[in-house]
Amino acid sequence: MTILLTGAAGFIGSHVAHRLLDEGRRVVAVDNFTPYYDVKLKEARWARLEAREGFSGHRLNLTDKAGLLALCDKTEPRKIVHLAAQAGVRYGIDNPQAYVDSNLTGFMNVLEAARALSVEHLVFASTSSVYGADRAMPFSEQQGVAHPVSLYAATKRCNEILAHSYAHIFKIPATGLRFFTVYGPWGRPDMAPQKFAARIFAGDPVDVYNDGKMMRDFTFVEDIVEGVMRVADHIPVADETWDAMSPTPDSSGVAPFRIYNIGRGAPVDLMDFIAILEKHIGKTAVRNYMPIQAGDVENTWCDVTALQSAVGYQPKVSLDEGLAKTVAWFREYYKA
Repeated sequence: MTILLTGAAGFIGSHVAHRLLDEGRRVVAVDNFTPYYDVKLKEARWARLEAREGFSGHRLNLTDKAGLLALCDKTEPRKIVHLAAQAGVRYGIDNPQAYVDSNLTGFMNVLEAARALSVEHLVFASTSSVYGADRAMPFSEQQGVAHPVSLYAATKRCNEILAHSYAHIFKIPATGLRFFTVYGPWGRPDMAPQKFAARIFAGDPVDVYNDGKMMRDFTFVEDIVEGVMRVADHIPVADETWDAMSPTPDSSGVAPFRIYNIGRGAPVDLMDFIAILEKHIGKTAVRNYMPIQAGDVENTWCDVTALQSAVGYQPKVSLDEGLAKTVAWFREYYKA
């Protein structure tokens, strides 16, 4: 089967691409190599994929609707895994148009491609950031997401609503995955694990926001990929038990549509995270305590019971093991 994978030069996207190829799938990969962070890292991920049989890479911006539809017409993928997006909660404060272009216009073009192809399944990346100002823990798909605190979160919630509309009108099965904090080898340098590691190796101060009073549901990338793969082969149907008089937000009786959280389900105190990272690097961090940043939230905690029930998802990699693998990759790639 041919899979269209967007964001294949990205962190999670490149790992998903390797897993698809490992399982004998043909991967039609799309990425526009946006310079949101060091493009050299994206090029390195891409080069590893280009060396593999079954990989077909295309440098394309998803705002180019004609180009995307032409590629789909030529390659005829049966499923789409859409992971491309403008990421980051703070970048949107000064660069809102980037989120509109990539996360709204780009996503609409992906939906149109899914419609033109009548794909078997569209799996797309959402985010835990949609829970916004909500403080009820753990975050569940059953609770409301009406209070986003970042433009990134707002655009991702729009993705969920748009996908539901297309699933209803055009009968395109769609599943959205709300990713919690993902880390691991080949990770983004703007994310906490890589950012902290770089500063600790260099002996520079580590910026610790909200005076360290934060918790994150850190999830190793291999566990995330396993969840994506299971979901891709689990095609949703309209939920006959869904009550229109008391609707739940995770599924629908009028559309083949699902929303799932995907994370480890075990929040970690930020200071404990730094301590484990210090252990594997072998150096103590110099901490620079700072107030919380605009658009950020204090805590995240993923309720994974829905995904466990649907596809048997079960994260296996502990934080200690995951950070050991991450630090080992960091040493090799950055010659630290």
